[in-house]
Amino acid sequence: MNIVNRGFIKVKALQPFIQWANTKDEEFHLDNDIEPNIYLIEEDFFDVEPLIKSNFKKIFLNELEMVDDDADNYPEITFDTFNEWFSIEIGNTVFDCEDSDLN
Repeated sequence: MNIVNRGFIKVKALQPFIQWANTKDEEFHLDNDIEPNIYLIEEDFFDVEPLIKSNFKKIFLNELEMVDDDADNYPEITFDTFNEWFSIEIGNTVFDCEDSDLN
């Protein structure tokens, strides 16, 4: 097993995001069992809040773009809204269980 030299931010959608997403398409339905997404970040970090603040906009935009590609439909991208719409977990060790190389 290999250690990947990255940390991670695990992002799980909360009810405000789920409600927003479910208004975008009648056939599209999210619920509280939605899987979280993992974003790889620098491996060595000491202070979590600056790390999240430096990445939240691109993470927020990616989460929104997976549901709707029209930015006119997005809420205001703020740190407070991000924290209301997603739960966050941070870690600094990623293990690769596969034998094949990462792309």
